[in-house]
Amino acid sequence: MRIVNFGSLNIDYVYSVDHFVQPGETLSADIMQIYPGGKGLNQSIAVARAGGDIHHAGRYGADGTFLMELLKENGVDTNCLEKMDASNGHAIIQVDQHGENSILLYGGTNEMVDEAFIDRTIESVQSDDIVLFQNEVSSIGYAMKKAKEKGCKIALNPAPMNQKVLGYPLELVDILVVNETEGEALSGEKEVDAILNALKKAYPHTKVILTLGSKGAWFAFGDERFFVKACKVDKVVDTTAAGDTFIGYYLACISKGVDDKEALETATKAAAITVSRKGAAVSVPTMDELK
Repeated sequence: MRIVNFGSLNIDYVYSVDHFVQPGETLSADIMQIYPGGKGLNQSIAVARAGGDIHHAGRYGADGTFLMELLKENGVDTNCLEKMDASNGHAIIQVDQHGENSILLYGGTNEMVDEAFIDRTIESVQSDDIVLFQNEVSSIGYAMKKAKEKGCKIALNPAPMNQKVLGYPLELVDILVVNETEGEALSGEKEVDAILNALKKAYPHTKVILTLGSKGAWFAFGDERFFVKACKVDKVVDTTAAGDTFIGYYLACISKGVDDKEALETATKAAAITVSRKGAAVSVPTMDELK
């Protein structure tokens, strides 16, 4: 089973700081580094490093050519990528001394994914594909409808969460992966059980995965509900791509026939390795590193 990812390609400018800059404050960064990133790229690389068959669909600028090349180097199919005469999307990321991050995002070419591009891309999508979306490219609602018309399964990670997500055809989603903030925004509830119950009621045909960071993750679908513990990490260095690693590994596993529980357990192991390293895409482990 293939995974087709309508995802973002970002250039990440990462600044190591003592604390997140406050309003009116000028703060000196200790280190500045440039990494490939974007939730879409991170998740595609995670799928590939987990051994999944992944195809990335999106647009990039001349300054983002190295992102396309990185996908290729990692075994991601890039036939559905288009180069644009425009600035690539990028993120300015602050990482504090505790490894937490704060991100400012500029859409660039990620916001140039239009209906014509989607129509061309969907022609090559197969009915048994999983089509993956985040919330860093444009025309997502249209793409979701087109993918469902093709008979595909739809996976959605509505991050970064904003009002646009509430306008997407969420009833078409087969796999919904949310953190507590996103879960609250979609359900109106704050407690874990209440979030899961509300999302299950609103989307009864959707597998819901609620991630809780260092605590683990919940899975709910039909009469099935279970919890997967997070793996212990000696030192958290950078949490930037932990969620993307988790999602990519989970989807790669289920695309190969692994059941949901085992897939989530593998995903938590991969995410634990990711947070022990700096950077986004470069911090995603290979499947061999989990053994």
